[in-house]
Amino acid sequence: MVGQGVHDELVAAVRAALAEGGDPARAPGQQRYMKSALPYRGFTSPQLKAALAPLLRDPGLAMESREQWAATIESLWHGATHREEWYAAIALARHRPYRRWVDSDVMPLWQSLIRLGAWWDVVDDIATHLVRDTVVSAPSVEALRMREWASDESLWVRRAAILSQIGRRDGFDAQLLVDVIEPNIDDGDFFSRKAIGWALRDRARLDPAWVRGFVASHPDLSGLSRREALKHLGPLP
Repeated sequence: MVGQGVHDELVAAVRAALAEGGDPARAPGQQRYMKSALPYRGFTSPQLKAALAPLLRDPGLAMESREQWAATIESLWHGATHREEWYAAIALARHRPYRRWVDSDVMPLWQSLIRLGAWWDVVDDIATHLVRDTVVSAPSVEALRMREWASDESLWVRRAAILSQIGRRDGFDAQLLVDVIEPNIDDGDFFSRKAIGWALRDRARLDPAWVRGFVASHPDLSGLSRREALKHLGPLP
């Protein structure tokens, strides 16, 4: 389909490639490990990448507009019968030729995928790439959005806000990191505490003194968050 709607040919090609591949013997173990309601096809990550790459590169299956790209991502996500279709939707969202469309206009889509996915494998991929890149593209606007997300009723939206600067180097916003962590310090959920520690540990690679200072000034950090933050720094004096 051309124009503004779903690219039905790409969706069909993705589903056909996934149905033809994978390892049925491997799939049940993947589903148990991920505690997924959706079954798996049994692909390893390299196998999945290899299956999707020619489809994403095919000029005949290219997206013709931002609207078609977003609609096709949503179609793969909402119509998924196996979890690999979610991974394919994220791969389409992250595909380099469409990077120009990763901006504030699609943040509601990222939030929708996060709410529906509601588990670390998809949420973390979206947060540390698509959300992060959007924050980088419009830091003033998206910093405000991340502060809102940090107090959202959804654990996974909050986690995405905490992780939204993972891997960021230039233009890192230390105050934003503080502002997305502090509303979640008392959250007893493992995934929230782990995200706090991960975000601090990632920042410690470039600014260990700042991370040490943050941990020292926040004695109410959970043990998990503290251990993760200081993992490569050693204990505080």
